[in-house]
Parts: sequence; C-alpha cells; structure tokens
Amino acid sequence: MNQKMTLKKALKYYFGFDHFKGEQEAIIKSLMAGEDVFVIMPTGGGKSLCYQLPALLMEGTAIVISPLIALMKNQVDAIKNYSEEDSVAHFINSSLSKSNIDAVKEDILTGKTKLLYVAPESLTKPEYVDFLKNVKISFYAIDEVHCISEWGHDFRPEYKNIRPIVNKIGRAPIIALTATATDKVKLDIKKNLEILDCTEYKSSFNRPNLYYQVKQKIPNESNKDIVRFIRKNEHKSGIIYCMSRKTVEELAKFLQANDIKAAPYHAGLDTALRTKTQDDFIMERVDVIVATIAFGMGIDKPDVRFVIHFDIPKSLEGYYQETGRAGRDGGEGMCIAYYNKTDLRKLEKLMAAKNGREQEIGRQLLHETANYCESSVCRRKLLLHYFGEEYNEPNCGNCDNCLYPKKKVDVQEQLLSLLKTILAVKENFKSEYVINVLRGVETEAITSRNHDRLDTFGEGCDTEETMWNAIINQAILSGLIYKEVDNYGILKLNPEGKRFIKKPYSFLVVEDNDFEEDDEQGMTHGDGGTDQVLYRMLIDLRKTLSKKLDLPPYVIFQDNSIDAMSTLYPVDIEELKNIPGVGEGKAKRYGKEFCDLIKKYCEDNEIERPMDIVVRSVPDRSKNKLSIIKSIDSEKSLEEIARMLGLEAEEVIEEMENIVYSGTRLNIDYMLEELDVDEDVIEDIYDYFRQSKTDSIETALNELDESYYEEDIRLVRIKFLSELAI
Repeated sequence: MNQKMTLKKALKYYFGFDHFKGEQEAIIKSLMAGEDVFVIMPTGGGKSLCYQLPALLMEGTAIVISPLIALMKNQVDAIKNYSEEDSVAHFINSSLSKSNIDAVKEDILTGKTKLLYVAPESLTKPEYVDFLKNVKISFYAIDEVHCISEWGHDFRPEYKNIRPIVNKIGRAPIIALTATATDKVKLDIKKNLEILDCTEYKSSFNRPNLYYQVKQKIPNESNKDIVRFIRKNEHKSGIIYCMSRKTVEELAKFLQANDIKAAPYHAGLDTALRTKTQDDFIMERVDVIVATIAFGMGIDKPDVRFVIHFDIPKSLEGYYQETGRAGRDGGEGMCIAYYNKTDLRKLEKLMAAKNGREQEIGRQLLHETANYCESSVCRRKLLLHYFGEEYNEPNCGNCDNCLYPKKKVDVQEQLLSLLKTILAVKENFKSEYVINVLRGVETEAITSRNHDRLDTFGEGCDTEETMWNAIINQAILSGLIYKEVDNYGILKLNPEGKRFIKKPYSFLVVEDNDFEEDDEQGMTHGDGGTDQVLYRMLIDLRKTLSKKLDLPPYVIFQDNSIDAMSTLYPVDIEELKNIPGVGEGKAKRYGKEFCDLIKKYCEDNEIERPMDIVVRSVPDRSKNKLSIIKSIDSEKSLEEIARMLGLEAEEVIEEMENIVYSGTRLNIDYMLEELDVDEDVIEDIYDYFRQSKTDSIETALNELDESYYEEDIRLVRIKFLSELAI
C-alpha cells in the first residue's frame, strides 16, 4: 500500500476526515521523511493535525512544545478522544503531582505515549532532560513558534532556549508552527532553531469570511455599544479582548448586569475557575468571554461568531491571530476593534520601562497597528501586505473601508515631494521624521542635520498629517516604497518609486480616518447612535446654564453624558441617573431642565425611545465609592486609602474623580496639605480650571507651569469640582 493511501487511511481512522486540508498532507510527508519543516498556517487551518497524525504513525514519542497549560490540556483531551488508549498523549507541567509525572514517564518508557506536551520552562529542567535522553524522539513540534522572536507579538525569552535543550536531549526533525509571522519574525525563528534549510509551507492569510471594522473608542459609551451589538447577535458565541485584568472584570460585570451570559478570563483567576470558564464557553453555557489575550489559544470552538478588541492590540500579528478565532468553520465572523489615540499614548508610555531595543521594537509594532486602525484603505489588503501577501482585488466587500469608501483624491504632487524627501534624507528615517520635514516642523533632530534647508522642507505644510500617512500607506501597498523592518520602519524607495520621480503619474489616495484623542474625563462625540439634533439642543441648554450659574460647561454635565442622553433619551430623574457621569446630586441639581427638553423633543418628533436597548450601569464600584468617602471624611492619607482598597494611588484618584464628576462632594484639603502642595500652586491650578473650557489634564499640563506635577493637578481638579458640587 503506497504512503498516500496509508496517510489517507490513517486520517480517516484517527480523525474521521476523508480529505486533507490545504497543504497538510505535504507537510506530514516532509516531516515523516526526516526534514525540518516550517509551517505558517492561519488559525483554523489545521496546524495541530500536521504533527498529531505523524506522531501517531512514527516510531517513538513526539515532543510538542506549547506555551500554555490550558492549550496542552485541550489538545491532549482531543487526541485521547481520537484514540482507544488514554496513554497515547500526555502533558508534563506544574499542574501535575509527582505521582502523576511518574505515571506519565512509565507510559513513555513503555512506548505507549506518542505525543508528550511540555512547556519550554519544563523542558529546561535537568531531570526532564536526563529522562528524555533515554527516550526515542520521533520529532520536536514547536507550537506558537513566533514566541521565539522579539519582533513577534508574544515574545517569551524561554523559547530561545529550545534549540540548546534539543541538542542536549538528542537531534530529531523539527516542525515549527505558527499562525502569524512576518518575514522578519520568520528569519529570527529559523536562525534561532538552526533550521535555515528547512522546508517551508505558507498558507494564505486571507480569511474571506471575516468582516473587519474599526470604531472610535468612546469612554463610558463603547461598552454600551458592545451591549447593543451583542443583543442584535443574541445567542452567538463571541470573545472580547481587553489589555488589563481590571478592564476584563469591569466589562464582564457590565455585560452580566445587562443580562448577557458573559464570564471573565485572565491569569489572575484560579486554575479551576479558568478551566470551568473554558468548558462553559465550549458547551455554550456562556455566550461571551471577556478575556486578556491568553484566552483562545488551542480552544477548539469553530463557531465563534465575533471577536471584539475593546483595547488596541500591541501588534498586528496579535490582532490577526486573535481575530482568526472567529468563523473557523467558514461561517460568519465579525471582527471589531475599538481604537482611540488616548489608548495608543498609554501603551507608548508603558514601553518607557523597557530597554532601548525592546522599546524601539514595541513602538514600531504599535505604530503598525495604529496605522491599520487609522487607514481608510481596504483592511484585508493592509493585513495581507503586512504578512507579505498581496491582495489585488480593488474592493474586498467585507470590511468597513470597502463597504463605506471615502472619496479618493489625486496626490501626484505630494507623492513626488515625499519620494524626493526620502531620497534627500538618504533613505535613513522613519515616516514620522519624513512627514515632519515635509510639513516644515523644526525639531531639534531636523535642524541639527540641516534638513530644514532641504528643497522639500515645508513643501507639504498645507497637507494634514493624516493625509501624509495615507499617502505613505498607499505608496507602500503600490510598491513605490517599503519599510525596512530590521531598522524599525525606515522608509526606502523601490525601483517603481524611482521611476515615478522621473515620470510622475496620477496617484489616487483616500485620506486616513481621523480618530481624535479623548480628554482625560471627556469623550469624543460622534457615535453612530447619537441623535445629532438633540445633541446640539442639549449642548445649547448646557451653555445657557453655564452662563447663568457662572460655571464651566463640563461641571454641569460632561460631553459623554450629553452624548448618552442624546442616544438613550432619558425623560425623568431616575432614568437620568443611569447616564454615565450623572449621580444623584447632579441629577437633582441640573437634571429637570434636561429631562423636560428631551421629553418635549421626543413628543414633538414622535421619537420611539429605545427602552429595549437601555443599558444598565454596574454598581461594581459602589463599595470602593463608600469606602473612599468614609476614608476622606476620616482624613485618611492617599496611601492609606490605596493600601486599604488594594489599589494604586493613581487608581484611587481615578475613583475620586468619578465620585465628584457624579456630583458628590469630597473635602480633600487635608490631603493636599499632607502632600505638601504649595498654596500658591493650588490657587494657580484652581483658577486655571475656573477659566478653562476643558477639564483635560493633558491640556492643563501643557498650559500650566511645567514644574507642576500631574498628581497635584488632578487633586486640585477634584477640589475644584467638589466645591462646585453644592
């Protein structure tokens, strides 16, 4: 019987499939022939079968190196379901007792175990290395191999030790597998594993069934937008990714309060609860998982219908892999990301603690993600190009930019200036620097290099930065320029770019989406559900009250509250208290006129109020709120309050801000005195907020004396708002 028939029979016998998917059969043949193999296959493409089937057929035990305990358990359970013997697959990790590990070793030594799953940390332990030296190894399978590269989206230093350990245990073929890898990441992996001559298999990254959309993230409003989306997609399975455990917990509670079967998942929860959550999701006892990025790796659920990124991902590789968990069965998959520049700035600040190289790499990866979010170009085209695959269709028909395209403009002259500038600066700078030269920005870096004397300096001062970014994006996609990945995104010309300089031609571009940066406590108006006419009327009413009471408008109601009112139409004080930023005090003090206006507007215009989509607020901070109020009444220090609540001082200040913005007074004079904030400083900051049209901390930092600390400004803002909350 020939090998092809043997493989097909084995496929049917073990897995019940009649046919291989894509290049699975070729990959398995290469591995069984003793070749090192590199596999890049998108999520849902069937990577695991590429090493599971040959492991079952080959002599010895395959070592599968995997990063997560949950992933190991899931795959071991799956293999056991395919086989008649429970001993066919095992894992070794920290969750096992010594007696469990001894039993696993016995099964391996007697030849019963065909697949052994280990974490890279476990593999480095001397006792396991010594044990495996005496085992016939069929091959090494390294899953999630992108973890080797610093340019990957989930770099893990322990992955760099895999090759030295393999050499100690004993040489055998290596199959390296990942769902995502740019050319730079791929080269890093091959060098580190010493498999430069490997046979490479790369499947298409295009997932035609996935719909890609990016929405403006609006504080206190985007979570309600998610509730409305889930209600429209009732009983469909979905994953919502957040960056922090705190956000995971808060958003999960918010969804639960709105009768959505949701559960949180993050590393801070105990193992038993995480396992139960996974099982509940797979068995559809839970519809939505709110999770940090670890969730979903190795989870075999083909009918996930939506993946939402509540926070901007740190890299496009991470984003692509996470969105790939939607629609693995080929059915509908909606991928929605929420983005604003405030989150981008926060992530950039977090990178400040990293070393120089890590910081540069992190910023470049983050820049590529921001570029994807802001671009008006086909999102599918951008994603595929990032992974080295060209998509030549003019319109994919399944992303927001293609379904709702903007008008194109001819930028032939601007492109010519761009290309000339890249050459003039010796093809040695990133896009931000080149744009600054074109716009005539006299930074120290530019003037010190005399680039302010270039012919093209300031030539593009009338073109917005968003348009310059769009021109660069389109020029890259059109093959005129490229980013040199090794040097953190330095722009260089391709031959086509040089030809364009000699003979320019019409070049059409769509301007990038303009995602505004939110104020610290405010929000960007413009969510799709907002009643624009009512919004304007409420703004005018707030302005009238502001003049009458001699108060800044934001003291009465913030923009996010006005926006929510013009979406949800509250017509009485009780309904108004469900609006973000409106507490009992504010509702009673200012609410009647706003409710009366909304009620009359609804009657005059026969508005059917969306009572079925009213989103309930979550009183999950009420305990903290009461504790903070009592602590401040007892004049406890900021550090004492933080310690008592298990929070950082910055988080306590944020809670205090929420309290006063809702209309409750906090007397923190004693706190300012304890922190030794000078009275003149307090007076200056207080007067600033009294006159300012915005309560933005960032604006205050720019306009006030640069010697003032951000913490002091925030505390004085709390004092200012409290003294007006009477």
